[in-house]
Amino acid sequence: MNSMNVIRGRPRGHAMINRDKLYIDGSWTRSTGTDQIMVEDPKNGQIIGSVPDGTLADVDAAVSAARKSFSIWSESSVEHRIEILTNLSESFKARSDTLAEVITMEVGTPIEYSKIAMVGTPRVVAKSYAKLLDSYQWESQIRNSLIVKEPIGVCGFITPWNFPLHQIIGKVAPAIAAGCTMILKPSREAPLNAFLLADMLHEIGLPNGVFNLVSGRGSSVGSRLSSHPGVDMISFTGSTNAGVKVTEQAAESVKRVTLELGGKSANVILEDADLSKAIKSSISACFANSGQTCSALTRLIVPESRISEIIPLVKERVEGYKVGDPMNPSTKCGPMVSSEQKESVLEYINSGIEEGAELIAGGPDPIEGLEDGYFVRPTAFSGVLPSMRIWKEEIFGPVLSITTYTSEEEALLLANDSDYGLSGGVWSEDIDRAITFARKMKTGQISVNGGPFNVSAPFGGYKKSGNGRELGIHGFEEFLEVKSIQKPIER
Repeated sequence: MNSMNVIRGRPRGHAMINRDKLYIDGSWTRSTGTDQIMVEDPKNGQIIGSVPDGTLADVDAAVSAARKSFSIWSESSVEHRIEILTNLSESFKARSDTLAEVITMEVGTPIEYSKIAMVGTPRVVAKSYAKLLDSYQWESQIRNSLIVKEPIGVCGFITPWNFPLHQIIGKVAPAIAAGCTMILKPSREAPLNAFLLADMLHEIGLPNGVFNLVSGRGSSVGSRLSSHPGVDMISFTGSTNAGVKVTEQAAESVKRVTLELGGKSANVILEDADLSKAIKSSISACFANSGQTCSALTRLIVPESRISEIIPLVKERVEGYKVGDPMNPSTKCGPMVSSEQKESVLEYINSGIEEGAELIAGGPDPIEGLEDGYFVRPTAFSGVLPSMRIWKEEIFGPVLSITTYTSEEEALLLANDSDYGLSGGVWSEDIDRAITFARKMKTGQISVNGGPFNVSAPFGGYKKSGNGRELGIHGFEEFLEVKSIQKPIER
């Protein structure tokens, strides 16, 4: 068993969580290297744990294990996979508090949001694939052809820190369902939850080699996974620049590549919208997880005729968005994940001021009493122009940019004025009007009047926000190959 300071899976207060082995071929295994990656608590910068800094040889061993197990797991019964996924969902429920606390310690996500989004959503996703398998049609007939769907093979997963467990399960659950085997490289900033997941999969009896975990750096472990000839598919979630590198590394072996990348999503308030509801929801849609969300609705596009009503509402909501210790249930906005991320967000805030946007809430000043952590004031700008950096570039922090329009056609042009196309929102008292507008937005998913996230609907982006889809049947079929078997035509 891998060493960890725990009592029944729960960290002892704030004791160090040191994971000193990798999970390869169904057992905890020493890395061939000796270096460790230290994990920080972003609320105070203190070290809370460590994981192995994996090597190229570790990746090779994990790929070998996954290839060996694929021939057996790919032929496993659908009923067995349903059982595994159902038990995994139940394990999430049993370990909910522990997982939420660890993720809050790693990422700085407010604890109540961690329980709902960081752990609750993965639990539902795992269960959703068990339900999907129950009725999925693996074969169909087209004239004289038998169309067969088969697991693609060995998959490599490279996942981010902002929704660490959710992004992992969005890949692991459909891969298990499809009959694929896998190697996971979690983020350096938030790897500890992935080790807990390995514990859970081991305990529920996932066969050896189906799931393998190699922590490490993108420049070594990630690059090796992307380029490895023994990996049939690479699924990456992270920045657009890193996604381009993954695609380049994967090109030589012509493996399948799916990418969920950056976003700079627009939220459009049409003239007839209920402002009170729209602004309340818009602030949450921008600042959830302290703004560290790829699908955050960070560009608020509003009618010029109503801007005088909107600015006071935004100012009040943003200034009331409580910043503090993420373990405090009343906290809405925790720290940025790292000092580098904090400095990056502050640079964007300062650029907004320098380029002439009107600061209506927040700003770059330190927060009294929170100087030791990586905290940033929730910030909102109005009068933002499409030429400004805060309009064009993904900030990945609690910063809202507001601009105005004079016609619905202009609002649509502004909404689509982005290199990205991951998410979006539309508000109108006329639902048909809102849906008509949403149809014209060049983005992967759109919330109408605050419509909630659906784990069975496809998630993914247009343009530089990525390729492929995750979640639901669309995410499942990314892990399948399609074969046509032509039968003779009877005369």
